[in-house]
Amino acid sequence: MADARAVPPTPEQIGQVVAAVRATHPLVHCITNGVVANVTANVLLAAGAAPAMVEAPEEAGVLAGVAGALLINLGTLTTPQVDGMRVAIAAANTAGVPWVLDPVAIGALPLRTAVAGEFARLGPAVIRGNASEIAALVGGAGGRGVDSTTTPDEITDVVADVAREFGTVVAASGPVDLITDGTRTVRVASGHPLLTRVTGVGCSLGALIGACLAVGDDAVLAAAAATAWMCVAGEQAAEKATGPGSFAVALLDGLDGLDPAAVGARGGVR
Repeated sequence: MADARAVPPTPEQIGQVVAAVRATHPLVHCITNGVVANVTANVLLAAGAAPAMVEAPEEAGVLAGVAGALLINLGTLTTPQVDGMRVAIAAANTAGVPWVLDPVAIGALPLRTAVAGEFARLGPAVIRGNASEIAALVGGAGGRGVDSTTTPDEITDVVADVAREFGTVVAASGPVDLITDGTRTVRVASGHPLLTRVTGVGCSLGALIGACLAVGDDAVLAAAAATAWMCVAGEQAAEKATGPGSFAVALLDGLDGLDPAAVGARGGVR
């Protein structure tokens, strides 16, 4: 019998992941940056998941070992936070808890670039970032701060090389999102430009991927489902919004109210 993972996710499978997150309310432990912690927690709550934000080394490992998934986001990295991240990653790996690495703004900044290289070799289920951040994992210069200076389709081979080198799934965000394990490649062609004008959408997507990882063992499907969910919610929010402020509110409403089947049908996953 053929392995179902050898073919792209179907709209039905995407919808099933969304429905499973809402039905099971997975706990997602987020060690993330201070700029987006509130946004990330609200995105998880709107999706039906349960957020937790614990980074002290004395506690991070305890929570990571019992969570459904772990997010490691390097956005406002400090040396004490790195200590908590290391403890959480070790506990997650011991307990078999899947985790997501978001290597925010690596390339030009030395601490986070070194930490991202270390963590990428510790077994993340998914590495999520913009195209410049992904390229920086294998020596690229990075982008302009948190902004990418390239697109996933311009570095398709590099993204696949990163997935193969680190034995993981890479989710590279851009006008068309690219998700690959180095062999199977999926694109998500949905979304809206306003998604780039609200703080924390990309970082929150990492947490949403974690929620989807917690309900299944196919990391490509989880990353595709979470990306489609965020993108379709963004399209719906843009129809109602008059600007970035109202869009941010409508995005949460969309994540909460979208029918799972609509995420699969409108997600543009191919």
